[in-house]
Amino acid sequence: MSTQPPTQQYIYEFDDFRVDTARRLLLQADRELTLTPRIFDALLYLVQHQGRVIPKEELMEAIWPNAFVEENNLPQSISALRRALGERRGENRYIVTVAGHGYRFAAPVKIVSIVSSANKEGSARAAKTVAVLPFKPLVEKHRDEALELGMADALIIRLSNSGEIIVRPLSSVRRYGGLEQDAQNAGRELGVESVLDGSIQRSGDGMRVTARLTNVADGAAVWVGTFDEKFTDVFTVQDAISERVADALRLRLSTEAQRGLTKRYTDNPAAYELYLQGRYHWSKLIPTEVRKGIQFFQQAIQLDANYALAYMGMAVAYVSLPISCDAPPQEAFPQAKAAALKALELDDSLSDAHAYLTLVKIWFDWDWNGAEQEIKRGLALSANSAEAHRVYGILLSQTGRYEEAITEGVRARELDPLALITRTNEALFFYYAGRYAEAEEKITRTLELEPNFWIALLTRAKIVFQLGKHDEAMAELIKARKFSGGSAHPLSMLGYISAITGDRTQALTILDELQTLSTQRYVPRYNFALVHNGLGNDDETFAWLDRAYEGRDVMLAAFINIEPVWDRLRGEERFKNLLRRMNLE
Repeated sequence: MSTQPPTQQYIYEFDDFRVDTARRLLLQADRELTLTPRIFDALLYLVQHQGRVIPKEELMEAIWPNAFVEENNLPQSISALRRALGERRGENRYIVTVAGHGYRFAAPVKIVSIVSSANKEGSARAAKTVAVLPFKPLVEKHRDEALELGMADALIIRLSNSGEIIVRPLSSVRRYGGLEQDAQNAGRELGVESVLDGSIQRSGDGMRVTARLTNVADGAAVWVGTFDEKFTDVFTVQDAISERVADALRLRLSTEAQRGLTKRYTDNPAAYELYLQGRYHWSKLIPTEVRKGIQFFQQAIQLDANYALAYMGMAVAYVSLPISCDAPPQEAFPQAKAAALKALELDDSLSDAHAYLTLVKIWFDWDWNGAEQEIKRGLALSANSAEAHRVYGILLSQTGRYEEAITEGVRARELDPLALITRTNEALFFYYAGRYAEAEEKITRTLELEPNFWIALLTRAKIVFQLGKHDEAMAELIKARKFSGGSAHPLSMLGYISAITGDRTQALTILDELQTLSTQRYVPRYNFALVHNGLGNDDETFAWLDRAYEGRDVMLAAFINIEPVWDRLRGEERFKNLLRRMNLE
């Protein structure tokens, strides 16, 4: 089958699938299957060249024209496409890998409909990917960063609720909060077709909002609107902007999608303002700020006991505290679980609330089967939730399903390309799969975005240590410790590597430091076990691992089954028994 002329739009059919080129949709029995733009491009090129072996270089050029990308991006995209088509591992029902050459689309394809693009309303194809940037102040000295970020957050949620477009999450766009942000350049970096940005200013009880939708390809304004309202009418403004954007993008919304576009989680402006403050402080991911965020979420709930988003905010805030070594799991996780369950009681359609509940089931309940059911529910509700894909990757990795975890990590990064934690998790999935060189390349790119992100520094230290670069690992851990806000994990890794490389004196000094630190704040027992493991003190190691087990230590659940540092003990019966008690065997 030859490539069709670009002046025509086609619908291709194979088995019970339809590829609608006009709307860029893949449908199965009239059910829409969500694909990223790149994966859709891969499918379309394969379908258009059905029966022919397409060299890898040709397919990469078709998917990423005039762009330098890693060669392993192609097999990852093909793997994601196979999953979307329902192929099981080892099947070649649709896509055949021709070793040393490329790929061939094997299923018979026919054209069932042809639509002339000249008959379409307008000449521009509807955008399928959008970024909403933090709004800017009209007057710099009167800026309100929580409100500016909150307006973007609210519009991201509303547009995502439509189910018709892929919207970049707040974690990727928050870096564009500067006053001199360039919307078109931001859109290119975020890999989207359209950008929504604007300005917002409060004065007394009044508010002025200007919004603009820009086409990234040529910088043209697709729609511009200005609203002068009372702050109590902020929800009406958000409704209007969401609807105008949908109209400008020529989205054909079902009744349900239209409801999602204008869905309100509270009608109380004061509760909403407190929620914005909570999101603003939590998003800094510094333990003291996270706790401030929790206080604001609680105040929002006091004003509106049915505010599902505020409960969801509390859930993720409490989940983040134990993993940063800032709160005992038995203090934080029950609070996180209660908040997530309440959010879902109020609104079961909150995909990310299912993701946060999944983390509780992984890191505290050790309910691996229940966690998988929970996250699959979240993904069924929103296949474009980067957080749900990231969390599913964590679950898959921690249960040893490494290649599946990598697929989820890649998908999460495609949806949330500039989120530091998402990119770090992707590197970790490669690391746990033993693909150290690829893991190092990915974490290095993450650190290019933010050189002081301590979790990425810690991750790079682990990776380069496995590659034999011990001095580099130590240097990265020293930086990670500096920027971690007091987390014990970089310190314990320093102790472990010191012991492994023969510096027992340094390792013992670090054990003393951990002991002193534990009198001042929470220190996971896992961290003591890690240093003793490096020293070869097996009885002490297992004694501390037992204490970590009794305390439901989050580090134990996160690392014990997959971290290479424990490989030397995996054959011991005491280690196997620990995994059994944690439901990991």
